[in-house]
Amino acid sequence: MATMVEGNLGHIEQDLIQDYIKDNDSLVLLHDQIHDCDIVLSQIGSLLSGFQVHIGSLSSELRSLHEKSLDLGVRLKNRKLAETKLAAFVEEIVAPPGLVNAIIDGEVSAYVIGIFSSMRKPGTNIQILQQNLLQKYRHLVLFLKEHGIEKYNDVCAAYVDKMNKVLSEDFRVYLEALESLKLDIGVSTDVIGYDANVVDLIPRGREQLRNHRFMFSLGERSNILKEIDQPGLVPCISEANSLKYPYEVIFRSLQKLLMDTASSEYIFIKAFFRDESMFYRVFEGPVAVIDENMKLTLANSHDAICLMLMICITKKHQLVMSNRRLPCLDTYLDKALIYLWPRFKTVFDMYIQSLYQCDAKMLWVDGTHPHHIVRCYMEFTASLIQLNAECGDGQLDMSLKRLRLAVDDLLVRFAEKFATQKLKHLFLLNNCDMAISILKPIWVYHAYLFQEAGEEAKELRRYFEEKLESNLVSFVDELLMEYFGDLIKFVKNHISEDLISYTECPNIADVEPVVKNFAVKWRTALELMHNEVVTCCSNFVSGMAILKAAMAQLLNDYNRLSECVKMIPGGSSLNRNLVSITSISYEIRKYSRTL
Repeated sequence: MATMVEGNLGHIEQDLIQDYIKDNDSLVLLHDQIHDCDIVLSQIGSLLSGFQVHIGSLSSELRSLHEKSLDLGVRLKNRKLAETKLAAFVEEIVAPPGLVNAIIDGEVSAYVIGIFSSMRKPGTNIQILQQNLLQKYRHLVLFLKEHGIEKYNDVCAAYVDKMNKVLSEDFRVYLEALESLKLDIGVSTDVIGYDANVVDLIPRGREQLRNHRFMFSLGERSNILKEIDQPGLVPCISEANSLKYPYEVIFRSLQKLLMDTASSEYIFIKAFFRDESMFYRVFEGPVAVIDENMKLTLANSHDAICLMLMICITKKHQLVMSNRRLPCLDTYLDKALIYLWPRFKTVFDMYIQSLYQCDAKMLWVDGTHPHHIVRCYMEFTASLIQLNAECGDGQLDMSLKRLRLAVDDLLVRFAEKFATQKLKHLFLLNNCDMAISILKPIWVYHAYLFQEAGEEAKELRRYFEEKLESNLVSFVDELLMEYFGDLIKFVKNHISEDLISYTECPNIADVEPVVKNFAVKWRTALELMHNEVVTCCSNFVSGMAILKAAMAQLLNDYNRLSECVKMIPGGSSLNRNLVSITSISYEIRKYSRTL
């Protein structure tokens, strides 16, 4: 049975295998279908996951919308509550049609115009009236601008008319009061060397120029540039104290009053009328008064320092208005500079022409000390350099060069009047030394001014230093030639600088008189030379420099002579007549100690 069962199982197994083999394609197809189903189910799972996330976000948005709905509900409730409380107040403040008609028909405008009229009363403080009274009606005027333009234009026209007249009269009165305080500095006959009319001024020399109202010197007048923001002059106080001022002080006070008045008026008009163009109509009159006064003053002004100070003041006032951020005076200040620069250049040209045209013979003074005209020029030049640096635009560089050339020409004409080359060089040396002494404080303490003022200022310094050096060398040569002429001539004609070669071969007969003459008179000659230099030099330091240079040259030339004597055949016979270099050096040191 077991064998039979095993046999049957074997047959059944083979039959099953054959059945599977027959259904192989169907099984493969079933497997593929199952695999495809798995993919579809996986995609469906991903979609469901996405739906789940989206549903979660919708839930958050719903919560947010719910919160906003609650917030809007609270706001709506608050607004309804506010509307209820404000309704009565709004009904009270709403202007009735009758009131609106009254405003537009001119009752308010007539009242405001009446306030404008009160501004013309003497002693009225316009700024206080504007701030304390007119400002209360600002909104009514703006209401007229929106709803009654004709009445608004009437109000504007009335304000422009009243303020134009008031301010014009105020500035006219102030200008008349300032005119009585003006200190006259400079007329056409005061220009340096100008024609023959300076006969009374020039011969009086230094003392007259010192008291001549500082026409050519800046001095303390520069302090006005440090007082730009200081209050202006009060004429009644100045008159009570019998005070007089240069015109630049009056000009600054006038400009200060104009700036403050214009600033206050511009701010008021901008806030009250909301129409900036009204400012320029209000100030047509005041500006015309100031322009007329300026044209008249400039036409009669020959004070170049004053004109340059006015230019600097105007530029600083432009900066003040820029810092205030108020453009209301830009046109006026630009126009002021357009008036000032041409007049300054005209006066400056008069200075230059006066130097070229003056009679050097008439102005020449028989003396080698610095000429007072040159002193005027150097003080004038130093002033312009400082003001040019203050203004910082370098427009004066070429003018300074032209003025230097004109004075240089005058110096040459003066120098030609001297009989000897020594006096000519001494005159030029003293004048150059004086020029440097005037400019030196600027070079030492205000070096930045030269950087600002431009190349011409540096060139001016180099020019006078080089001219001083060249004339000092020439004067020393002439001085030594006068007191030690035979020694100087012998050394120049016979001995080279290197003490080796000879320009002319010397002999004992040539050198003997030179050596003996020097031995006899050298101490006396040194003393005379020292006394002359101390007497004729206007500057002690310059005189010391001349003596040092002369004595150093003398010592060098005598040393060359001594070396020459040693090399000449038979020169040893002159050894007893030679003065030792030590003795000469000792004597020179004696004079150096006295200096």
